[in-house]
Order: sequence, then C-alpha cells, then structure tokens
Amino acid sequence: MNEGSAQLVTLGESLARLDNPVVGPLRHARSLDLGVAGAESNVAIGFRRLGGSAAWAGRIGDDEFGRLIHMTLAGQGVDVSRVVVDPVAPTALLVKERRSAQLTRVHYYRSGSAGSRLSPADVPEDLIRAAGVLHVTGITAALSDTARDAVYAAAQTAREAGVPVSLDLNFRRALWSPSEAGKHLRPLVELADVVFATEAEARLLVGGTDAARLAAGLNALGPREAIVKRGPLGAVACCDGDLHDEPAYPIMAVDPVGAGDAFAAAYLAERVRGRQITERLSTAACAGAYAVAVSGDWEGLPSREDLAVMRTAEDVVR
Repeated sequence: MNEGSAQLVTLGESLARLDNPVVGPLRHARSLDLGVAGAESNVAIGFRRLGGSAAWAGRIGDDEFGRLIHMTLAGQGVDVSRVVVDPVAPTALLVKERRSAQLTRVHYYRSGSAGSRLSPADVPEDLIRAAGVLHVTGITAALSDTARDAVYAAAQTAREAGVPVSLDLNFRRALWSPSEAGKHLRPLVELADVVFATEAEARLLVGGTDAARLAAGLNALGPREAIVKRGPLGAVACCDGDLHDEPAYPIMAVDPVGAGDAFAAAYLAERVRGRQITERLSTAACAGAYAVAVSGDWEGLPSREDLAVMRTAEDVVR
C-alpha cells in the first residue's frame, strides 16, 4: 500500500436520514431528526474510529442533503476527495420509523437519486489499487444497472491489483427479488475474498439448514473467509474450510440498524492489522453489540476505547 493511501476504500450510496425521535406511527411525529446513513459509508466511519484510514467514493446531489453527507464523513476523518457531486439528481432520503419498541421500519426515497446514477466512470481505480481492502455491498449493486456495473468494476480493479475484496450481501427486498439478487450477487461473491451475510442472505446463493453449512457453502464459491451473522446468536465463519463459532455479547438493544456495518468495520480493521480469525470475530462481535446499544446508523460505531469498556464487567466506569 502506498504512503498516504487509504487502508480501506468503500464505494456505494449514502443517504440523508430522517428519524422519528419517539416510538409510534410516523404520522404522529411533530419533529424529525436529520442525519446520514449508508452501509458503505458506515463501514468507512467504523473502520476510521478503530484507528484505520478510510475513503468513501460515491455520488451525492448538489443539495443540502449531499452537503450534509460530505461534511459528516469528512468530520469523521473519512477521505471524501473522490466523491462526485451530481448536478442534476437529488441525494436519496431514508426515513426511519420506530413503529414500536420492538419494530423499526425503514422507508426509502431513492428513485432517480444521485446514488442510483453511480457508474464505472466514478470508480477511483488508483485509490483502490493502493488500498489495503475494498468494501462493497449488495445494496449499491441493486440500485441500477450502472451502479451494479460500478461495483463489479471496483471489485475487478481490486482483484487485478491483488487488493482483497470484502462484500456484504446486504439484501434489500425493496430493491430486488431474491432470484435477481442471487443471480447478480454470485459473480461478486466469486470475486470476493471476504463475504458477510445473514443466514437468509446466504440462502440466496447456497443451500444449508444451519449457519455452519451456509458459511461453508459460501466459502466453497471462492471467498477465503465467509462470515454468517446471526444477531443475538453470534456469528459463524468458515475460513479456508475451517469453522469458527463466535458467541454474541449480551446487550440490551436500543436500535438494531447499523450492527452489521459495525461488525464488518471491526472485522476488516483487525484483518488489515494482521490479526487472526478468532480475534477478528471477537472484535467484530463486540463492535456489533456496542452499535445496537446506541441510536443512529453510524453514531454508535465504537472506538477502541469503547470496545475496552464493553469488555469490562462493570456497570459504571469511574
């Protein structure tokens, strides 16, 4: 990796986020909190908070939401020098509704958005070739044909340069059907070195009745490391054919959104540092637990100091 380059490069969609600050139907809200969301940019922030250097590339609108995204990521220390400002299309919008204490609904307004207009011309090839790892997701691949082409181009650029490719399947039913997702994600999985998936997402591509078989099935498609996330049940990884079972940290969840991004960011941060698979999984599980204890998509992404606090048995740290 060249001096001054980012250890992690992510490519994808970021959105403005509106949050209902109270539990209940959105129609009863009298105010909404404004913030930023996006799987790939979340991972960039999480990686940065754990001490690594990160860059995010994507398209934003020439509007206040786009400027908010740019300002937020830059403020978190993420390199946004390759972000493209679309002069025509608006920044996408996400609205998060806490419908009940147990259920969060997420509504998207992204048709014709700047992020959906991402194309191979927006891929920062030089940045990717100099990176420690490239991270992409199935969300951006589902936005449009050109966005999917951009994700493929980024992964192929990394592969040709010997840069590891990380892929989170991140299936979103609102964007495409299970059959479409399976068809288009398989070539990406075959290009990847690391794959993250839930059990349901893994079944889009491979058969299996349990997490271990699913992880082994993904591993057999080509990635050296396949991690199946199981929420409160922990995670199972298959690394070069060897299975590893990581228990979850017990935690009272406040907001489940962003847990998977925290997990991926921590896993990749430890991978870039040369840590073994067991330490990568342990740190990732701790980060995922910490993230769900805080409201927001990226706000609860932990620092290393936060992880140390999570691993103490004390209720109050003085």
